[in-house]
Amino acid sequence: MHQPSAYLLLSLLSLLVTDIRADDTSELEVLSKIPEKVAAPGKQLELLLKQQANTLLDKRREKFEELDGPAACQQWQQERRQFFFEQLGGFPERTPLNHTVVKTFEGKGYRVETVMLESRPNFHVTANLYLPNTQGPYPAVLIPCGHSHNGKAAGGYQRMCILLARHGIAALIYDPIGQGERYQIIDYENDHEYFTTVSYKLAVPHPRVQYVCTIEHTTMGLGCVLLGTNMAQYRIWDGMRCIDYLQSRKDIITDRIGCAGNSGGGTLTAYLMALDDRIYAAAPSCYLTTFQKLIETKGAQDAEQNIHKQIAFGMDEADYVMMRAPRPTLICAGTRDVTFDIEGTWELYRQAKRFYSRLGYPLRVEINEADAPHGMYLQQREAIARFMHRWLLGEDRVINEVDPATLPDPIDDASLRALSEGDWPQEQLYATPEGQVLLMEGEKSVFQINAEHELALREERTSRWKSMSVDDRQSLIRKTIGVPETQTTKKSKKIGTVQRDGYHIEKWTLEVEEGLLLPALCFIPEDATGKVHLYLHGTSMTADVDGPIMDKVKQGEVVFAAELSGIGETETGHDKRDYGRGRFGRDVQEIFLAYLIGKSYVGMRTADVLSWNTFLQDLCEQRGWKSEIEMTAEGEAAIPTLHAAALSPGSFAKVTLKHMIPSWAEVVKSPETLNQASSMVHGALKQYDLPDLISLAGPERIHVVDPVNALGKPFKREKN
Repeated sequence: MHQPSAYLLLSLLSLLVTDIRADDTSELEVLSKIPEKVAAPGKQLELLLKQQANTLLDKRREKFEELDGPAACQQWQQERRQFFFEQLGGFPERTPLNHTVVKTFEGKGYRVETVMLESRPNFHVTANLYLPNTQGPYPAVLIPCGHSHNGKAAGGYQRMCILLARHGIAALIYDPIGQGERYQIIDYENDHEYFTTVSYKLAVPHPRVQYVCTIEHTTMGLGCVLLGTNMAQYRIWDGMRCIDYLQSRKDIITDRIGCAGNSGGGTLTAYLMALDDRIYAAAPSCYLTTFQKLIETKGAQDAEQNIHKQIAFGMDEADYVMMRAPRPTLICAGTRDVTFDIEGTWELYRQAKRFYSRLGYPLRVEINEADAPHGMYLQQREAIARFMHRWLLGEDRVINEVDPATLPDPIDDASLRALSEGDWPQEQLYATPEGQVLLMEGEKSVFQINAEHELALREERTSRWKSMSVDDRQSLIRKTIGVPETQTTKKSKKIGTVQRDGYHIEKWTLEVEEGLLLPALCFIPEDATGKVHLYLHGTSMTADVDGPIMDKVKQGEVVFAAELSGIGETETGHDKRDYGRGRFGRDVQEIFLAYLIGKSYVGMRTADVLSWNTFLQDLCEQRGWKSEIEMTAEGEAAIPTLHAAALSPGSFAKVTLKHMIPSWAEVVKSPETLNQASSMVHGALKQYDLPDLISLAGPERIHVVDPVNALGKPFKREKN
């Protein structure tokens, strides 16, 4: 189990040296932690990223305040829509929907059609269409699901669809990938090589399903990141194709389409309403707030909720509403929503209201704040139904789901939950024969589609890479990971020394960014040969002290064990057990925050490796040590170290990389990964893969030891 690095260092040094006297305690303490300059070591990186995000958001707000008329507002919209489209990686071509109505059944005052369609070839969307029991045609509302494990069968979402259908509006609700009938990680044979490490299960809607939806979404999202797309692209395209389906029906009024979703469905409603002009009325629920409030409270969310460089570009959540102006929009929020802060929602609403006013339509954006927690509860459903009735049917009408006289006063959370129970069991709403699309013959998974995309990119990038000069390749790498061409001098400081039998240990810090200090331990034998080794471990500078490091010290080598950003003492220590059970990395929310501001952990850590190397070269010159530095990197430190070796191949005599994946393509095609988020770089596989870096650094000096697959298990090469 991972423990705070200060505790590890203190414990490890105590074990290494058994003859420590009681009065040596102060020396051990000075070696056990970074001096607290701006914040405690475990908060430095987190606070630095938050500060950088807030600075960017402040700049965006300043630009927003400068908008002075309709023309400027329209330019604002166009710039953000184009940026959004590009960051998603565009959309695939429209292919035949091959839609079919699997079955129909009757409810009280409505009827349901169970529908299946293909948003991409052999990639099925399962949906339920709730229709009024009156003569059509009808307006229709698309309902994207939130993070309900049973997708469209969730009670609150059934209730929303039923309420609309009973009041003259069709409602199409579809399963997102990773939910309902569309899970993408399933056990086909019950003896699959995956699902054997750190797996955990909550209530899932099918016995073959392995993980809850949030884990699936981010697992798929990691591969999308490497391809320069986003998991949201799949989700948005599914929604757009569902609108295509609605518009293909004779019983739907094609120019009166609405969209309303809650939580993760609120995210998708925001995305769809910003990008698809066919959505006339939109009502995102329990999602919209400001990024500042989100970052202050819950932090970055699932993969599809993080668009690369979004904050750096100057696109806040309010812009989803502004991009669709002046089309009618109702922002639904809960007073007691602990996920999406209500104060941020009101700030967002004020910005949107002013934007709509500048366009001359101030009454087309409204807010509904329900005294309720996070969820599509009764108050939200009724508000959405009334809003859609106004804008899609052209009539203001008081709509109640149940007789108000029968409701408790006030409505407590237990009453709200009871009012959210659906009419139909999930099996009744199934569109697939066995309850999962991946059990259908010929069905493709997201992992297969992404793997096909990677193969197409591989051919393009390989040809382009061969035609480039070394300088151009290095420039491309720097641009991709965000490492500047020139390095600034970093402040270093020796903060303590402890004498040991036959060697001594120096503790150093290096300020790689203002307020971010990285620590290192320099082990110097009394009979040093002058040979220097830079040792970078993926969990802590102390991890291999009682082993490989001591072995080298005993042979007379100076070993400089250093840490990189987010490793060891600067790791935030959150270990977010409520998000993926640690599956994506100990600092997954900080990784996604960096992603939002246009940074990657690989880029930050590569810059750290180069900074440590520059510092160590100077130290070698000062002390007369040999300048031909050897380097070892393990785990999370390996990929950044490989990048540093490729960018500065002449700086290292030999580089040993332990427990590194052989290629990023392994992550793209793997249906399960472990602790890979920190190694992801947006769009990297459009430019190069890890073997290209080995070739650039010089295969003769790069030694890959004990490579691992995307799960961290020993890598097995596929047989031809």
